[in-house]
Amino acid sequence: MRRLLAPITALALLTTATACGGSADEPTTETEGGLAQVTVGIIPIIDVAPIYLGQEQGFFEERGIELELVPGSGGAAAVPGVVAGDFDFAFGNVTSLLLAQTQGLPLQIVSNGTASTGDPATDFSAVVVPADSPVQTAADLAGKTVAVNNFKNIGEVTIRKAVEDAGGDSSTVNFVELPFPDMPAAIANGNVDAAWVVEPFVTVATGQGARAVVRNFAEPVEDLTVATYFTTEQMLAENPDLVDDFQAAMTESLQYAQENPDELRRIITTYTSITPETAEQIALPSFPEEINVESMETVAELMAEYGITEETADVDALLATD
Repeated sequence: MRRLLAPITALALLTTATACGGSADEPTTETEGGLAQVTVGIIPIIDVAPIYLGQEQGFFEERGIELELVPGSGGAAAVPGVVAGDFDFAFGNVTSLLLAQTQGLPLQIVSNGTASTGDPATDFSAVVVPADSPVQTAADLAGKTVAVNNFKNIGEVTIRKAVEDAGGDSSTVNFVELPFPDMPAAIANGNVDAAWVVEPFVTVATGQGARAVVRNFAEPVEDLTVATYFTTEQMLAENPDLVDDFQAAMTESLQYAQENPDELRRIITTYTSITPETAEQIALPSFPEEINVESMETVAELMAEYGITEETADVDALLATD
């Protein structure tokens, strides 16, 4: 199994990054205390708990970084935000980055973000349906309306693969776009046949009577790297020390999150509306320091197969390696 070890040494790459913009167009702003102000685009879900923990524990400040964490809807929105220079770094799922790579956008992955546990019984991602739904397996999603947070993204790719593995026709699934927080109500009200949710919304939805029919991160792709943190090639070229510091702080944050699940459950109540009671019930993702490159390559192949990309993305081109 190919993996990319963290931390990753930043490389100065490409001259095209200048033409494409990016957060390194101007010197990094410093606070009165001499800390570099770094803006990171995130999604307010459990997946980003490590960076919140790292901020709270002082891992970034120890390396001269003051974080500003800016919530958004998903990786599809984070990519243009980083390219335009609105964010210095961002959290995004691997499909958003693979799509960007095939479009020639100057992005590089600098840290792991989150991964599946690989357990189809308890993983943190699931497709849920109403309790009385006739949908019993992934194959039954064929011909149904399924909510995802972004079109042509990791939810759609993994659901389609799960449907096919179960013997269904994934081309007939009708995907609609909804924010994660709206999905439990959409299921409860019968607005969609099924919804793909991640924690804490899996617990919210099942607590309202929905049931999970497939754990789409755990079953279709082995040991799936779900999301990572990324920046522009220009940032790598012009601020390599800052990138190294960010990577080192993220590595420590991921380690801390993996080793302290109670702290992780606590921190999510500070940046989401989830209650402490619900936080105690949710399934936690895995937060390895290493990126499973093979799983990204599988996703890249599926994206090309499903017509999301015109060609198979070059995973190695996205990774800043030693």
